[in-house]
Amino acid sequence: MLIVHVHVHVKPEAIEAFKQATLENARASVQESGIARFDVIQDMQDPAHFILVEVYRDAESPAKHKETAHYARWRDAVVNMMAAPRASEKFTNIYPPDSGW
Repeated sequence: MLIVHVHVHVKPEAIEAFKQATLENARASVQESGIARFDVIQDMQDPAHFILVEVYRDAESPAKHKETAHYARWRDAVVNMMAAPRASEKFTNIYPPDSGW
């Protein structure tokens, strides 16, 4: 499993539009066979800070995800909503072991 945390800081006036576009992308993303989870979380102390927690079944799935139409729509829709470029961190799971997601 590959877990990616994507940190996104959006412009305060774009928070609701970002949430709408990101939820649409997340709902489509979890339909992909290579994605086990796709969580969208919002910082309680800084509502303009979001983290996308993307859990992929294998190392090839992130590239496949970026080839989808829904990802391209999201990317193009939110680019001007961001206060700073998004940043990502990659992790591997230790526990629980692969539960067949």
